[in-house]
Amino acid sequence: MPVYLDHAATTPMLPAAIAAYAAAAAAVGNPSSIHGYGQNAKRMLEEAREQIAETLGCDPIEIVFTSGGTEAVNSAIKGLYWARNPSVSGAFAPARPRILIPGGEHHATIDAAQWLQQYQGAQITWLPLDRQGRVRLEAVATELDTDPESIALISMLWANNEVGTIQPVEEIAALAASCGVPLHVDAVATYGQLPIDFGQIRLDTGGGAAGLVAISVSAHKIGGPVGIGALVLSRRTAIAPLIHGGGQQRQVRSGTQDVAAAVSFAVAASAAAARLSDEAIRLRGLRDRVIDGVLKAVPGATLNGVRDGRLPGNAHFSFPGCEGDSLLFLLDVAGVAVSTGSACQAGIPEPSHVLHAMGRTDLQARGALRITLGHTSTPADVDAFLAALPEAFVRASRAGFADRVVTLP
Repeated sequence: MPVYLDHAATTPMLPAAIAAYAAAAAAVGNPSSIHGYGQNAKRMLEEAREQIAETLGCDPIEIVFTSGGTEAVNSAIKGLYWARNPSVSGAFAPARPRILIPGGEHHATIDAAQWLQQYQGAQITWLPLDRQGRVRLEAVATELDTDPESIALISMLWANNEVGTIQPVEEIAALAASCGVPLHVDAVATYGQLPIDFGQIRLDTGGGAAGLVAISVSAHKIGGPVGIGALVLSRRTAIAPLIHGGGQQRQVRSGTQDVAAAVSFAVAASAAAARLSDEAIRLRGLRDRVIDGVLKAVPGATLNGVRDGRLPGNAHFSFPGCEGDSLLFLLDVAGVAVSTGSACQAGIPEPSHVLHAMGRTDLQARGALRITLGHTSTPADVDAFLAALPEAFVRASRAGFADRVVTLP
């Protein structure tokens, strides 16, 4: 039976979320219309918003629905940058050009920031990671202390989407708040695996226009549908919109809202929140079984990131003397689906930029493999992966690296 261990890319939709989507899709009405059909659609939409807000510790009005995590991240980074750098007499001359970003971020963050750098005068300061993938707090503090008035925002992952290392979000939020700098956190990989309480962290740091002001999440990582996510945006924070036309959702994101997707998202979010504690314990057990099994099967393999202090469902390794893509292909042939890293690079194989940021060599970055567990994962799935790994590793090692290819037997 095929084994799916790539839940970080997307996790199967929950049956309840599929049923909720189908039922809501059968209802007619634009939630912006004032007749009965429209008002029924609006009721369904706002009830979904309330359910999702409860799982994130925020107010319903702070939920801005997007087309997914990538749009949420782009809206936060570009919107905060533009809001913090308004044009003067029609000319765009950024007074706060700097964006602080840790190394090894998701490409939604990297590409958005680099676009601002290329076209909008942004200056990116890359914050260093330690060998385990954590952002160095002293580097953040130094940058904030040096010239906080020049900083438009900080954007960072709550937990790294490749190696699973959990970042010191609360500490960085406190540093940012003390210097009057807004912080956006990409929690797409974290949502459904760790508790998220937007209001509590915001309260601890003083709220307002500094500290944690925005969080990005996505539905398809927690058993909801692809094509919808959310930007959690503090009600006291103004950002410039990425999409214009209609002024829905606090003028932040215009466009007719997808009621069926929102309803399905809410069902998945509530289910994830209800099982969060027990599921985290279950996934940690399976994850540790993966880690122990891999290190026993391939003694030269290296676990990337800390053993503890990582996402419950994430295990990430570097395998010596082979390409991660070769391992992935051979495991896939054996009926086991894993990944070499983020699925958001359009299928383009490349050495892991996350591992490079962690100080790994190019060869170590090329031999990476990510195993991620989710709500459908079982001990039998782990056993199947561990049974298929030794032969796959031997054959991938024979093939070597892409610039020294030999034919597999």
